[in-house]
Amino acid sequence: MRGSREKGTVSASAKSAKSSAAIKYTGLRLAVFAGCFVLVAVLVQFGILPKGLGDANFVWVVLLALVISAPLSFVLLRKQRDAMSEQIVGGVDRAKERLHANRTREDGIA
Repeated sequence: MRGSREKGTVSASAKSAKSSAAIKYTGLRLAVFAGCFVLVAVLVQFGILPKGLGDANFVWVVLLALVISAPLSFVLLRKQRDAMSEQIVGGVDRAKERLHANRTREDGIA
């Protein structure tokens, strides 16, 4: 009984770490996009970048910010992305082990 409690504690802390890594990565990714959005909006406002066509100014700014933030996030957030990936892979491996254990237990009963 005691061993099952310890396993439950470990998995609960692993779930907490997994969600915090995903939340941290997502928050940083949104921050990079927001920074790019503000930068592009300022550059468009001062006429350094073209304003787009007609009323498409907002869409132009959003698309340009996405195009700029994607490679920046890829390079700048590599460490956070790798940490999140490791935690996800660990969770998938644990789920596969539990599934395999459940299948062998069911086969043993029959």
